[in-house]
Amino acid sequence: MKRSRINQVIRETEELLARHQIFLPPFFGWTPGEWAEKGPECREIRDNGLGWDITDFGCGDFDKVGLTALTLRNGNQKAASGQKPYAEKLLIAREGQVTPMHFHWYKMEDIINRGGGVLVMQLYRATEEEEPDRERDVEILSDGVLLHIPPGGILELHPGQSVTYTQRLYHSFWGKEGCGDVIVGEVSMCNDDSTDNRFLEASGRFPAIEEDEEPYRLLCNEYPEPENAVPGRRQV
Repeated sequence: MKRSRINQVIRETEELLARHQIFLPPFFGWTPGEWAEKGPECREIRDNGLGWDITDFGCGDFDKVGLTALTLRNGNQKAASGQKPYAEKLLIAREGQVTPMHFHWYKMEDIINRGGGVLVMQLYRATEEEEPDRERDVEILSDGVLLHIPPGGILELHPGQSVTYTQRLYHSFWGKEGCGDVIVGEVSMCNDDSTDNRFLEASGRFPAIEEDEEPYRLLCNEYPEPENAVPGRRQV
């Protein structure tokens, strides 16, 4: 992705959230210059991948295949005890923009339509060989109600509705055409995008960036390390 496109997406996301009166933690507004002055007091932000995450999954066409994720809070699967066992994100599923089919080995998560358009998802169980199970129905909880979805079936979430993704449940999602972009909430077990995504087709989780202009905000895998950083703890 070009840096100019990433900058544009971040600005558009800030405007979308402001229209819906959704406010972000202060670190989302820190400039690269401010980040250069941050020390070990910000270790949780660095180590646990809090902040902006804009990706085209390596496909080179963000408008068709991509996701804007904002990690608000997160524990750390690699750390010792005492870490948060939970995470919270906001995701922006743009109209017609697909997040590729994948599952998580470790993480269980609730996906909530917080506002905007209609969130559409396709679902499969995974076989022991980690292929989509095209025989067995998907059993899934939506706001406390158990649903049975045929393999590869489609489920729509309107604003206020939610669904629970269990481990090894293949899912792909997008904003429904003609309904606008969707502000999606994610509440989950702690998240590690470097090790806990099994994509059905090989995908690059973080984009290769063409630096055609200066960054407006740093992405969560770009923070400079403080001088006395503890190695081996970052999860992005």
